[in-house]
Amino acid sequence: MLHCRGTHMRLAIYTGIILASGYACLTPALAADPTGDWRVADGVANIRVAQCNGAMWGAVSWEKKPGGRDENNPDVSKKNRPTLGMATLINMKKTAGAEQWEGQVYNAKDGQMYSATITPEGTDKLEIKGCVLGFLCGGETWTRVSPPIPLSTANAMAKGAPKTTGAAPKSAPAAAPAPTAAAPKSAAAAKPGQKSSTDPVGDICLLPEIAGFAH
Repeated sequence: MLHCRGTHMRLAIYTGIILASGYACLTPALAADPTGDWRVADGVANIRVAQCNGAMWGAVSWEKKPGGRDENNPDVSKKNRPTLGMATLINMKKTAGAEQWEGQVYNAKDGQMYSATITPEGTDKLEIKGCVLGFLCGGETWTRVSPPIPLSTANAMAKGAPKTTGAAPKSAPAAAPAPTAAAPKSAAAAKPGQKSSTDPVGDICLLPEIAGFAH
């Protein structure tokens, strides 16, 4: 740390330019975690991102205007499906040597599938970029609205590891008699596998569209 810092200070003295890479040496490395709920750029929806079978998937977990339908889908059989719970980030795999995931994104606004990447920017921003057939590229930044999501029982099973670390005990209180105030708390935390009237999506790895692909 001190060597890196000193090197760039000397470079600044000799050249009169403070290199951007020098700032990176002063910034502690944080593990990037794209899981959790994210507000899209125009604020009309939240996308819940979770790890399912070793890949990142995203699904609509909240809509500003409830009752949305996938009416722009070119597949006639899907035009009437609800957009709530619909998969948007598709089977995104970790990029070697980078805090980035690559896969596909479905854009309900035009009914198109894009090649895409997601890249955490710090802990509260997620940059998403997509292109159609290598061109018509664009992107936007999403803002975090809930903390990262720990692996759920469904995730562990999808990975072929029948572990119950943490997930089972967390869901147990929901099954036992509890004060009515407990439900809002669990909904706000958006714990994997739990559903309520305010969080009808729950663990997105259990959604048929994702579970069928991931398993």
